[in-house]
Amino acid sequence: MRRQDIDKGVQSVFLLVALFSITALSLIMVFLFLEGIPIFETVSVKDFVFGKYWYPTDEPADFGIMPLILGSVYVTLLAGMIAIPLGIMTAIYLAEIASPRVAEIVKPIVELLASMPSVVIGFFGMVVVAPFLQKLFDIPVGLNMFNASLMLAFMAVPTICSISEDAIFSVPTALKEASFALGATHNETIIRVIIPASLSGICTAVILGLSRAIGETMVVLMAAGGAAMLPTSIFDPVRPLPASIAAEMAEAPFGSEHYHALFAIGVVLFVFTFGFNLIADYISHKFRQVGEASL
Repeated sequence: MRRQDIDKGVQSVFLLVALFSITALSLIMVFLFLEGIPIFETVSVKDFVFGKYWYPTDEPADFGIMPLILGSVYVTLLAGMIAIPLGIMTAIYLAEIASPRVAEIVKPIVELLASMPSVVIGFFGMVVVAPFLQKLFDIPVGLNMFNASLMLAFMAVPTICSISEDAIFSVPTALKEASFALGATHNETIIRVIIPASLSGICTAVILGLSRAIGETMVVLMAAGGAAMLPTSIFDPVRPLPASIAAEMAEAPFGSEHYHALFAIGVVLFVFTFGFNLIADYISHKFRQVGEASL
């Protein structure tokens, strides 16, 4: 009877912690929407989202965030093009190809990179990578979309690699042995058996890594250039959504249109990240069902 009481007590504690987390996130979301919605009394949703000019201090002010949205999307996509192949291939190498000794050395290093502060990565991009890109490509400024994408990819690779490696490790050994028994080579087993069986976890890793990239603030604030304009090249300076909030919130008078517009940007960013997580959950559930059916 005493053990049952302890179990109920532990369950109650975990329930309270979960309720506290949900309540805190809900209150943050409510506050975000309450502070952001008033801007739409001044500017329509269409003009706010699709407007091409962001000049919040002009008279009259322009509150068009399309350059900010495109800056976030382009930087995230370019970072994904760099980080996804590197992260997945590193995970496959550590899980299936590397010797145990090499894996024991490399894996902690990859996990250590995941804990590196974003301000350090942004400072590296601003001080080291920007002058190198400026000299290498003979461009006017090294703080641009490509620089920010490189730094975001550097941040996303550890997340993609770590989660993908766990997904690959979770593939049943029976599937691998069956593939070998049918005469498949190790490389063929990796491509035709292991990767399809772990596709659910790999897709989740990719989307979680990109969702971290799209919501990152310090790296894009320091390395993207900070120009709120429509980009025409990967070497153009851009200002993604998080960078705009971080750069301008301290200068926006409390309760002003500029203040509410920045919170509305936060609402748009919340919608983006929430959509990424929904997609990750859907893909993970879909491919998990396919994997269970194949087994």
